[in-house]
Amino acid sequence: MSRRGRCRMLFPMSGASESRAPKPSPLNGFEETVKDFWASRPRRPHAGRKLAGVAAAIGYRYGIDPVVVRIALVVTTVFGGFGAPFYLLGWLFLPGESDEVSGFEGLIGRGRSSVSPAFAVVLLVLTVISVGGSFTGSWFDGGGLISFALIAAALYLLHRSRGHENRPAPVAARTSYPAFTGNGAFTMTDTAEAPSPARGWDPLAADPAGWDLPEAPPVQEPRPTPPPPPSYRAPQRRRRSKVGSATFGIAVVTAGVGVLLALNGVGWFSAQHIIGLVLGVVGIGLVTGAFAGGGRGLIGLAVPLAIAGMVLTTAPFQDLDFHGDVGELSDTPHTVADVKPLYQHAAGTIDLDLSELPAGAPYSTTVNNGAGNTTVTVPETADVTFDCHTGAGRTSCFNRSTSGVSQEALTGTDNGTDGVGGQKITLHVANSMGNVEVRRG
Repeated sequence: MSRRGRCRMLFPMSGASESRAPKPSPLNGFEETVKDFWASRPRRPHAGRKLAGVAAAIGYRYGIDPVVVRIALVVTTVFGGFGAPFYLLGWLFLPGESDEVSGFEGLIGRGRSSVSPAFAVVLLVLTVISVGGSFTGSWFDGGGLISFALIAAALYLLHRSRGHENRPAPVAARTSYPAFTGNGAFTMTDTAEAPSPARGWDPLAADPAGWDLPEAPPVQEPRPTPPPPPSYRAPQRRRRSKVGSATFGIAVVTAGVGVLLALNGVGWFSAQHIIGLVLGVVGIGLVTGAFAGGGRGLIGLAVPLAIAGMVLTTAPFQDLDFHGDVGELSDTPHTVADVKPLYQHAAGTIDLDLSELPAGAPYSTTVNNGAGNTTVTVPETADVTFDCHTGAGRTSCFNRSTSGVSQEALTGTDNGTDGVGGQKITLHVANSMGNVEVRRG
């Protein structure tokens, strides 16, 4: 075999190897796109930012003008409410240009971030509040959900089509390496980067054969360390911070006091307010722990509390009322004197049958149910003035019905099959969650 043939066998032609090199394949599927987005998240730059650099990071990452991103965030904030929470989420979960990890990851000890732990806690609390606010109040007409869906879909499509472009380079962890000072000595510093063998690192930028380094000094035997004087005390190990335990105890006491006050009729202590108080205590503990050290385990308590509070404030359950017993409540009064002015249940089924009452003096009753179904049956010929409402569920009063969340109460008067002239009954029926039905028997 000739020398040229042997060379071709040992060293293939570079053009053929380059032409056969595998090309990066496009993202396939939703899960792969989401994972790749997280792995190559936009990084908030130092230059070109207006506040935290979230809009600039998205613009530079996907090759669009950051001004367009800022306008989109303003529009989704005004006409939906989710633009501001999205910006806070980006501030919290997008790392800085020279950061190892994001602010939230730095809070839980995953690496170095320019966002301090205390400020990360503040961002987390503001994010939870803004997310809840974007789905409540005047924005609970679906605008918050629509703006969230639009932003999520835009990011997904952008990453799927341009995710392979402008991928940010990962920031290596900062460690100590010997750095050449230029005078023949080496110093240890935590700012010098590790040498990369692939780039052929040469600290002197010269031919190694021409180096003329001084000989190493002779190795001296280490001298024995003298015993410490009698007054010497070994450094004590730093005690674990008690911020987390103290905060958890205060949070439990706060929740217990709130529940007791709610059961004793103090109206302000609703489920939302109790969770808000406990979350406030946990937030104070997180901020204190960020400065004093410790309390990082409180994040596991703050996250479910924030989710529960967001759910309760997102769904319009401001009139939650869970007083009374739990189970099934059934009553069929036979005289007007047997009719109670209030039928109240914490959770379960209420079945009130008024069809057995004889015609007589007018009467009124109120039926409240925290969670469950409520059914009220009235006589065929009674003239009923009704007020029916449920926080979440279906309401059906005679020939009118509505369903959903935060629907308007059904009010009016139904005179029965014989018209005006029957028994006068006034009904107030309210459920926090569940179905309400008023019918004739």
